[in-house]
Amino acid sequence: MTKLDITKTNRAIENLLETTENPRHRFMLQAYYRHRYLEIAGRYEEIFAPEMMVENPVYHFHALGLNVRLEGQDAIKNLYREWSETGECVMYADDEEVAVSDHMIASKLTGYQFKPGKVLAAVGIDVDDENAMYIYKASEEMVWPYDDRCRLVGEDVWEVDPDKAEIIKLDPADVITASDARTMLEPLIKPLPPYDEAAMRPRATAR
Repeated sequence: MTKLDITKTNRAIENLLETTENPRHRFMLQAYYRHRYLEIAGRYEEIFAPEMMVENPVYHFHALGLNVRLEGQDAIKNLYREWSETGECVMYADDEEVAVSDHMIASKLTGYQFKPGKVLAAVGIDVDDENAMYIYKASEEMVWPYDDRCRLVGEDVWEVDPDKAEIIKLDPADVITASDARTMLEPLIKPLPPYDEAAMRPRATAR
């Protein structure tokens, strides 16, 4: 397998931004874009900035044979920290479709996540080398809810047809480390624009 170009992970978001004029929707898409690249780069602490995330977010993951609910910034930080340490923060999205509304971003994609062999073995997946790095490839659907101030409320992530997931062993030359990802994505991680409360008020409460 050739090395994935993680700098193209957000291209569906970029394409949608080209045709999105609503200032609220544009801000949310830019926050979504920034969040994903910060996560992949292992810069997870920046995701929890008060202008990006609510004080008590809730995540639901139904993927990789897991059914997990994480509530609160500390629990979610622990997950991101673990992923950064193991290299699982490195992800790639392909064939993605993204939609945005006043309080939600929805996405359908083929996801690729780096997984150490020992992590896969720990959840009961048979691998031939626990010291190798693998890719977990699966169809996913995601809904990310946002509050009135365009801050992330949580993530709801589903794996579609888990039986069809692929486990791909990587050649060492094709492994992207968290450090590699940080270097590759740094030029693409831009600050959010200022929040304009009047322009970004949701339609339901607009005056």
